[in-house]
Parts: sequence; structure tokens; C-alpha cells
Amino acid sequence: MIISASQSIIIITVIALVTFFTRAVPFLVFSSHNETPKYIVYLGRVLPPAVIGMLIVYCVKNVRITEIPYGIPEIISIAIVAVLHVWKRNNLISILGGTLIYMFLVQAVF
Repeated sequence: MIISASQSIIIITVIALVTFFTRAVPFLVFSSHNETPKYIVYLGRVLPPAVIGMLIVYCVKNVRITEIPYGIPEIISIAIVAVLHVWKRNNLISILGGTLIYMFLVQAVF
């Protein structure tokens, strides 16, 4: 199905508006004058590690530890991510470093 230029513009506009409003809603709902509710603070503290944990499970769910390379590239990459994160405390460096190591291991070593 081919869409026209006007349909493309409408789609892009709607996506931009929805993105803007989802980014603006927290600032509108939780003003700086009131204290942030405790459950929001709690969610802000526990959700990032939970999401990272789910991402790790998703990434290694199809790894076959009974076949060559026995999940070794994944284990090494996860260890590199953990070490980089403990050392630098920077999510971008951790993820980028682990991804680069994994791609190198899969393409060149295993």
C-alpha cells in the first residue's frame, strides 16, 4: 500500500504530537510545588533495574548452551557490561561496550 505525501505528513504530525504530550504529561501532573508521590519515587528507583533484567532475559532466551559456542559470547558480553557499568557508571558506555564485544566475538572469534 502506497500512501500519499499528505498522509505521510498527517502520520508524522500525529506521532510528533503524541510523543510531545507523553513527554509533557509528567511535568503537568506533578508540579514542582508539590512533593512527588512515594509510589512514583519507588517506581523510578526499581523499574530501571527491572527493565535491564528483562532485557537480559530476552537477549539470552534463545542461547543454546548444549551447542557450540555454548553461550560463551553472551556470558563474556554480559560480564563486560557489568564490569563497565560498575567501573564507569554510564549506561551508554556499558551497553555500547557489551554490544561491540559481542559483535566482535560472534563475527571474528566464534
